[in-house]
Amino acid sequence: MLLLIAIIAFVTLLYKINNSATKRAPLPTAVVPAASKPVTLKPLPKQPKVPAYIEELENKQVKVKVPKQKESTHQYQMQCASFRNRDDADKLKAQIAFTGLSSQVRRSEGKNGVWYRVVLGPYKTRRSADSDRHLLQRNGINGCQLWYWNWK
Repeated sequence: MLLLIAIIAFVTLLYKINNSATKRAPLPTAVVPAASKPVTLKPLPKQPKVPAYIEELENKQVKVKVPKQKESTHQYQMQCASFRNRDDADKLKAQIAFTGLSSQVRRSEGKNGVWYRVVLGPYKTRRSADSDRHLLQRNGINGCQLWYWNWK
């Protein structure tokens, strides 16, 4: 019995909601009061004159004296890695070649044994060496260090 009462109440609620949606009140319209005086628009002010210095600055060229950079007496080399195994050094040399740079594998002997160093250079300026180092970093080859060139 309670279930039947609940169903009848639910259907009645749906019917009332449906009827209220179809019987909407009209939207209010905006009421504009009649103007007692006609509105007069003021003309826009005249455009201000451009100051003379602005025109002068547009055509002005600035001359700056830049001192010449001293040419470096040093050349640079970049060492990217040092390996005990020649094959590992050749693999890194191949990875560097894929970036478009040329590298060398140099054998060096010391008190710790034989090492194979992967180096690039010589570079005349540090800026050109840094440029190549950043290219290598963008291609996933990190850890390259710049040194003064002292290879004979």
